[in-house]
Amino acid sequence: MAQEIERKFLVKGDFKHLASKSTRITQGYLSSVPERTVRVRVKGEKGFITIKGIGNSAGASRYEWEKEIPVEEVNELLQICEPGVIDKTRYLVKVGNHTFEVDEFYGENEGLIVAEVELSDENEDFSRPNWLGEEVTGNPNYYNSMLMKNPFKNWK
Repeated sequence: MAQEIERKFLVKGDFKHLASKSTRITQGYLSSVPERTVRVRVKGEKGFITIKGIGNSAGASRYEWEKEIPVEEVNELLQICEPGVIDKTRYLVKVGNHTFEVDEFYGENEGLIVAEVELSDENEDFSRPNWLGEEVTGNPNYYNSMLMKNPFKNWK
């Protein structure tokens, strides 16, 4: 069983000039219940379907399975997804021995920028760049599956 371990942070400064790559992502959810989220996404020129299980108590670790599928099939599946599509650009920023995935959101989540770092262990040390802000690991408000239901523009 594949296990994903990641920590999530808000972004508080300029990072784009450090990015080695950026990719536009559009994704929707066939199921967004916490026990099993099923998403489809177009990432650049490729399509994917991903299933994630419920996170552990810290919110840093959970089951993840992903398979590449044709973009045409993703576009068909997007038509039957739950309401609310996530639109974002993902920037890859190498810091020390890790690569941060920094997502800049658009549409109803405009203004939200979140960075994630994948780890091999929940207690693994990693370098924290000065543009990294408050940690939001385990806060369900920042899960993409929740952002489609309660977008960032509706907060506060």
